[in-house]
Amino acid sequence: MIVVRNERLIRRNKKIGNISGLLSIIILGLGMYVSFRFQEQIGYSLAALVLGFSLSQVGIFYTNRFVKSPRPDEELDAALKGLDDEYALYHYQSPVNHLLVGPAGVWVLYPFPQKGKIIFDEKKGRWKKIGGNLYLRFFAQDSLGRPDKEIKFSQERMHKELEKIPEFEIPEIKSALVFSNENAEIEAENAPVPTLHARQLKKLIRKEAKGVASLPNYTVKTVQDYFGLESNT
Repeated sequence: MIVVRNERLIRRNKKIGNISGLLSIIILGLGMYVSFRFQEQIGYSLAALVLGFSLSQVGIFYTNRFVKSPRPDEELDAALKGLDDEYALYHYQSPVNHLLVGPAGVWVLYPFPQKGKIIFDEKKGRWKKIGGNLYLRFFAQDSLGRPDKEIKFSQERMHKELEKIPEFEIPEIKSALVFSNENAEIEAENAPVPTLHARQLKKLIRKEAKGVASLPNYTVKTVQDYFGLESNT
């Protein structure tokens, strides 16, 4: 498998995560100092609290994706290790964060680090995590968010990008939610897209490559050539 990675973007976002986290601690600390030392300046203390908290959320967002090891892109690399060089895995090098292109099709992959029970609520049309710590969900961005909206948005972006290829018949854009935490328990067979543990991902891709929906070599090569096969360093 060929791995194409935007190293420049990863380094930049890692710096953003580190700097945002450090600044948030400093600003929150200053806010606390002002609140105790100059109680009449409550406005400045509140402003520092809001700014510090906002920066901490930015820091957590970037830290979870670009600082913590293994990163989401590295976990997908490990999950798909062993696929042959007919496949190209793109990280932050296309309109979506993680894109796999090969005989199994064009796949947008959504990695999640959450643990606990993951289900799909058919009535609401949403993925949910059952149980867990409310504090971590709010302050550590441990919730699943809205994969349903993200999938729709990513598919639209991919279609719009591939429309730029002259006289090209755009293949189906597939999606998969991939959970890497060993303590993740997936019970989402009713989900509209594959929702599975990382250790099951390679098996799914190989199965799809043998099915009727497999892509012809010309289509695979066209998409891979369009996005390139060399990392952005």
